[in-house]
Amino acid sequence: ERQAKARAHARAVAEGVAETVALSRARGQAVAEPVGKRSRACLQPYRRQTGLEWLAAKGRIDAAARSAGEHYGVVYRRAKAEQPIPSTLEVAPAGGRSFTPDLQSVLARAESAAAARRRLAELRRRLCRQPDLVAACDLVCGEEKTPREAAGGDRDGARLEAVLKVALDILASGA
Repeated sequence: ERQAKARAHARAVAEGVAETVALSRARGQAVAEPVGKRSRACLQPYRRQTGLEWLAAKGRIDAAARSAGEHYGVVYRRAKAEQPIPSTLEVAPAGGRSFTPDLQSVLARAESAAAARRRLAELRRRLCRQPDLVAACDLVCGEEKTPREAAGGDRDGARLEAVLKVALDILASGA
């Protein structure tokens, strides 16, 4: 009886996972299949692929374009993840424990954020500040969406992918 319950539970979990993966794919997300055999002892998880991983796996971009896109993504996320400089050095997080950062760490964090913004501005300058090229890189490289997911459909996803390829070629060439 216990084995029957365990099998029923495993079947329900597998159906739930299959439904979640199907819904994610319907929204345009790329989901990588588990690698290796799926045995009872060791179920490998599904993994969401980034837009660049998906494009590279499909052979739609080369290694240089992927590297340029990954670099853009790292710089984009650093620039966007900046935390505001607190108005006081007496910071009490929600956990209740008081944390007082020293002035050097606050300044270092602000300098790092400013450097990331400068690097992102330089990359965007290399794209001639063209809104379509910048938006394609922001969505696919920075926010790690697939072209279809970012554009909201297959046709617009194909257009976004074409624009992204041009942007990545420009970034990879170092122009």
